[in-house]
Amino acid sequence: MAALRKASQSENGSLSEHAETPLPASIETIEKLIAIDTTSYKTNLQLIDLAEEILSGLRASVRRTFDKSRNKANIFATIGPDDIPGIVLSGHTDVVPVDGQNWSADPFRLRRADGKLYGRGTADMKSFIAACLALAPEFAAAPLKMPIHFAFSYDEEVGCVGVRRLIDDLAHLPVQPRLCIVGEPTEMKAVIGHKGKKSVRCHVEGHECHSALNHQGVNAVEIAAEMVVKLRAMQRRIRESGPFDHGYQPPYTTVHTGTMQGGTALNIVPKSCSFEFEIRNLPDHDPEELMAEVRGWAQDLVPEMLGVSEASGITLDEHNSTPGLGMDEMDAAVRLVCALSGSNQTSKVAFTTEAGLFQQAGIPAVVCGPGSITQAHRPDEFITVEQVAKCEDFLRRLIAHMC
Repeated sequence: MAALRKASQSENGSLSEHAETPLPASIETIEKLIAIDTTSYKTNLQLIDLAEEILSGLRASVRRTFDKSRNKANIFATIGPDDIPGIVLSGHTDVVPVDGQNWSADPFRLRRADGKLYGRGTADMKSFIAACLALAPEFAAAPLKMPIHFAFSYDEEVGCVGVRRLIDDLAHLPVQPRLCIVGEPTEMKAVIGHKGKKSVRCHVEGHECHSALNHQGVNAVEIAAEMVVKLRAMQRRIRESGPFDHGYQPPYTTVHTGTMQGGTALNIVPKSCSFEFEIRNLPDHDPEELMAEVRGWAQDLVPEMLGVSEASGITLDEHNSTPGLGMDEMDAAVRLVCALSGSNQTSKVAFTTEAGLFQQAGIPAVVCGPGSITQAHRPDEFITVEQVAKCEDFLRRLIAHMC
């Protein structure tokens, strides 16, 4: 490991040289992956078939896990000895919709201009998957002393759904991996922390009546509004009192109400109202503590509602929860990724990835991949050719480390 660092890094921790042009195989694979529309509500099996064809051709052991419909799948493939803790290269195959976005060209046809590759998923995160597949023959040809695992999941964009099945399936491995590198776009810099996310739907069931006789009803909109006001006060308290981690922007847990629907007409006391809110928590700030407060508010409001109608009430449905990532900067896994990237710089981000789930499962995880998150989810999404080349450099150093 020390020799690798001496050969790869200058005194300030940055690489002095790197390839500026990626392999033709990487560009060709990016083009193929972009052409497959894997928007989260669609199947990803064509992409999984392509990945399996490439990896099986290299005599990798390949395993799929499916969703209930069997229209979507994860793939987990291994090259090298399987009785030694190895390293996972992880990426999600799905992309966000292009509906309503003003693209200047077909988002599912790769376009190259001015050193950039345009298309849905170029930054988030098919270029990483493509680089892994393009370099897979080099992994297969190398005398690896530990296995390399390729883990490509479905439905990350809608709640990190697929990777949960994939992680559960890792129990079949003789030994658990020593590290997972999640290739989300970080411009090939190591991200050692990200916030967790909890998405909650609150439904208030009231009792409708004529608005002139509102004392006979339970106004679901007003009660929902009381809950939202309390959430806003919670956010204000956290913003002022913490806890804080200044590695994040903003440096505290955020609470946000995003949607609200209720009522049918102005002269009817509304029977029902629903709203959705989310908590994006610092890794060390337990969101269950905040949810306990929210449940307490509901419990305080319900008795008065029941006094008017026994059918009224408040329900809280936590429809998605993803843990944060919190790696120590001096952890061996972090130090390795920094050496491979050629930079000692680490950072923390506000968005959520699959890395927190790997860490929760006991597998150290670091986020490091090509491209910029500022280009993700936008029309005319792109990645620079230079970033793809840097990703290839990273993977070749990883091969050297594993031999």
